[in-house]
Amino acid sequence: MSEVRDLEWARKTFANDRFATEAAGVVIEEAGDQVCRCSMKITPVHLNAAGGVMGGAIFTLADLTFAVAANFGGRMTVSISSNISFIGVCKGKELRSEARCIKSGRSTCFYEILICDDLGNQVAVVTITGFVKDQSF
Repeated sequence: MSEVRDLEWARKTFANDRFATEAAGVVIEEAGDQVCRCSMKITPVHLNAAGGVMGGAIFTLADLTFAVAANFGGRMTVSISSNISFIGVCKGKELRSEARCIKSGRSTCFYEILICDDLGNQVAVVTITGFVKDQSF
């Protein structure tokens, strides 16, 4: 697939992840085999009572980033375990995520998703273990 077709496939396939794409505003920026980059503009709906970005918003960005990367090419993959470590404060106006495949096996996979803001500040590191189902997308 070409980069344009990869991105079109990802956006079309994950358009039904409406909480992430519509409610949270996650945008798939790049998609390919075992890789994905997404972004999310910070709006008042993303903020917690203290004025920082809510952890659930950060996790939603990471979760969709994992889903696109792990399901690319049509292998139906679901998460079975995830961990998020908040390592810094978002100081920018946008969050950016990048998924990196650490292990891709026959029935399981393991990804690391790095979250930073548009100023380059590291915000979170998320690890997700996925289970590859026998069906395809």
